Amino acid sequence: MNGIPPTPNPIERPIVTKALISVSDKSGIVEFATALQALGVELVSTGGTATLLASSGLAVQEVAELTGFPEMLDGRVKTLHPMVHGGLLARRDVPAHMESLSAYGIGTIDILVVNLYPFEATVAKPGCTLEDAIENIDIGGPAMVRSAAKNWKDVAVLTDAAQYAGVLDELRAHGAVSEKTRFALSVAAFNRISQYDGAISDYLSRIQPDGSHAVFPGQTNGRFVKLQDLRYGENPHQQAAYYRDLYPAPGSLASAEQLQGKELSYNNIADADAAWECVKSFTDNACVIVKHANPCGVAVGDSASQAYSKAFQTDPTSAFGGIIAFNSRVDGATAEAVAKQFVEVLIAPEFSDDAMAILKGKPNVRVLRISLPPGGASAWDRGQNAVDMKRVGSGILLQTADNHELALADLKVVSRRQPTPAQLQDLLFAWKVAKFVKSNAIVFCAGGMTMGVGAGQMSRLDSARIASIKAQHAGLSLKDTVVASDAFFPFRDGLDVVVDAGASCVIQPGGSMRDDEVIAAANERDVAMVFSGVRHFRH
Repeated sequence: MNGIPPTPNPIERPIVTKALISVSDKSGIVEFATALQALGVELVSTGGTATLLASSGLAVQEVAELTGFPEMLDGRVKTLHPMVHGGLLARRDVPAHMESLSAYGIGTIDILVVNLYPFEATVAKPGCTLEDAIENIDIGGPAMVRSAAKNWKDVAVLTDAAQYAGVLDELRAHGAVSEKTRFALSVAAFNRISQYDGAISDYLSRIQPDGSHAVFPGQTNGRFVKLQDLRYGENPHQQAAYYRDLYPAPGSLASAEQLQGKELSYNNIADADAAWECVKSFTDNACVIVKHANPCGVAVGDSASQAYSKAFQTDPTSAFGGIIAFNSRVDGATAEAVAKQFVEVLIAPEFSDDAMAILKGKPNVRVLRISLPPGGASAWDRGQNAVDMKRVGSGILLQTADNHELALADLKVVSRRQPTPAQLQDLLFAWKVAKFVKSNAIVFCAGGMTMGVGAGQMSRLDSARIASIKAQHAGLSLKDTVVASDAFFPFRDGLDVVVDAGASCVIQPGGSMRDDEVIAAANERDVAMVFSGVRHFRH
């Protein structure tokens, strides 16, 4: 043990004597290198990093001096040399390896600190050219990282500034880095290389022969980071874990901060995402209540409290044990109203001190704070996934996200009866809600609130009937309501069902071969009908 006292993470290797540092992002590197040198560690570095360290008063050896070979090809070749890779790859417990090092005068390297050329940041910039992208593909850095990570039993490889402090703590305490930490650093290093290579592959696979970029690359490389293991999946006999995108969109569920409550379950997360995606699409104070991934109550109001009261009225039975999301600050009055029912998850961009004091009386309620996307609720699409993914058999389906926003000018009135200004606003509200309801979706609305929701049925007729039954059970009248249908009415019978229930105005995509028949039925029943021109299937 070389005189090192035993620790919970035993140290099996000699004291660290040499570190090679080559970083693109130089955050914290001077402080880290200064601490290493204070511990007696010899510093070797490259290019701009070496210049920075030397200008900070540190004794540093240039890689060119170590290898006896100058950097060349505009810096493309500098560390690809046996003096570097031999020092990283040699196993200290294999005599033949150590004899080879001695024969060629190669010293061991105990710590490697590398972060890579900023490829991801470069290609994310508007106007990035293929030449810019290519010049930001790191070659020597990943090669060194792979060498050090492979030889993790002898070398500690750091690829993120967040790792500096922990490594320094171990070096100060024991003069070496523990095996447990070296292995964790190796895993993180290989993960970083995988992410980097995936980003390069995704970018280059999109480029077409004419220089344009395809929406979908020839190969797609999922890059997700595990946030937590879950107690179980959709059902108790299933295992599950929660992952987020490597670079999550601002204002997405992955950025949520849990303020209180039990651990989120698989179903909690799925339903919370459905509720948050829906509620942040509204600009007015809005409340969305979700049960089994479907909105069962949605409303806008002058305040969060009023929006909640209206949303809850739609379907109090389904709201029991649901997920509730707000797009505005939850105050004490709103929290007091919500606390009267059983709620699994409560989501908002902000909670007042009074609200949190009330919610602490419900310690099992999972309270999530999620900031709205930059620009507020009006920029909700910036917090959306750019691409939706669905697993099927031995493959995946990818599609651009359904971020289409319908404007008043997009509506086409196809009936003799014209909708009133108030009905037009309710039509837009109903259409927005329908987008988040599983197909076949039928949504009755009036006065900025849902009055009845029919979701996920094989027949649009059944969805319409279920929506009216739910309204009846909730004690809500559907007289003079507006109705949104996520897809066209293939026959007039669907229209007749919603009109019989009380609807006086309908919005649907249009596009059926029997549109004329359905429009004629609307005129016969003296109801207004509007075509949106788009549909919102949600399977």
